Amino acid sequence: MKDAILYLEDGKVFRGQSLTVSGETIGEVVFNTAMSGYQEVLTDPSYAGQIVVMTYPLIGNYGVNDEDVESSKVHVKGFIAKEFCRTHSNYRATKSLTQYLEDNKVIAMEGFDTRALTRHLRVKGVMRGIISTEDFDEKSLAAKLKAAPDMSNTDWVKTVTSPKPYFFSATGDFQGAPLYTVAAIDCGIKTNILRILAARGCDVHVFPANSTFEQIMAVKPDGLFLSNGPGDPAAVPYVIKTVQQSLGKIPTFGICLGHQILGLALGGKTYKLKFGHHGSNHPVRDIVGNRVSITSQNHNYCVDMDSLNVDEVEMIDVNLNDRTVEGLKHKKFPVYSIQYHPESCPGPHDAQYLFDPFIESMKDNKK
Repeated sequence: MKDAILYLEDGKVFRGQSLTVSGETIGEVVFNTAMSGYQEVLTDPSYAGQIVVMTYPLIGNYGVNDEDVESSKVHVKGFIAKEFCRTHSNYRATKSLTQYLEDNKVIAMEGFDTRALTRHLRVKGVMRGIISTEDFDEKSLAAKLKAAPDMSNTDWVKTVTSPKPYFFSATGDFQGAPLYTVAAIDCGIKTNILRILAARGCDVHVFPANSTFEQIMAVKPDGLFLSNGPGDPAAVPYVIKTVQQSLGKIPTFGICLGHQILGLALGGKTYKLKFGHHGSNHPVRDIVGNRVSITSQNHNYCVDMDSLNVDEVEMIDVNLNDRTVEGLKHKKFPVYSIQYHPESCPGPHDAQYLFDPFIESMKDNKK
């Protein structure tokens, strides 16, 4: 155990202990309200550039395993909990969370009131922070934070997208020959999204985020998928341009950052939420189907519905906590998107049915 300090850019200080590697890390500090799913959070590329605070007080009781990962590595800049569990119990576990964090060189901090930190972020909004086990001088830490880049207007997608195309074949519960070919733009795609598409009979060609429309269409896809990812959607104009070129030409489905990029491609605007939505317990109302789902969410930006042409685009889902836009649908083209995560990793399975309209739109388009 080593002394550690969390210094926020507004001057607020929290002192605790680090139980993993020594050093310093800087990131945007956000809180996550899920009680479990920490391994999925750690490996979700959408958390690139962020220090994650878990609001549930005890994290790590079921350990980690080799299966519940959403990408090939840990993406968070730092990890904070009130207390990390030293003794895990789960038949699937291969190691403890603390060992996993140590192996992946993640600076983790515990031993202070994370409720107070969460409340501070709710009142003041998300902000940059620095965790250090070496430098405890507040003036020095403030200078380091000031010199660090902000999440806004910074392209984090380029840090997580695949460097080259790859193929994910139809597998899982699906039996028989593949039914559809899907082109997925990888802005930080989660593995379980690929599993769900594959289980529904889709061969998925995953493309780097900077791929051109012509490169994507060369595989003759039946549908286009816009993935989740980190950071500010306005900072990836090259993806927005590709999506604009695809509108009306191919069935399209976007999730999270993909939803925001679609909103921008349709001529809308996005804005940053005060403290974002992070967790697996966010209620969303499906306006069309008139039902409520408890959803998993991870985003700091939101589409401004007032900036869109309502003659072309309609809102199909709304957040019941703050009334923000959670889903969009084009009135003419087979194009829709959702802000939350229906792939259920981590989180409930309530919204997994939302992959089915994408399958149906590809089916109808092939007739």
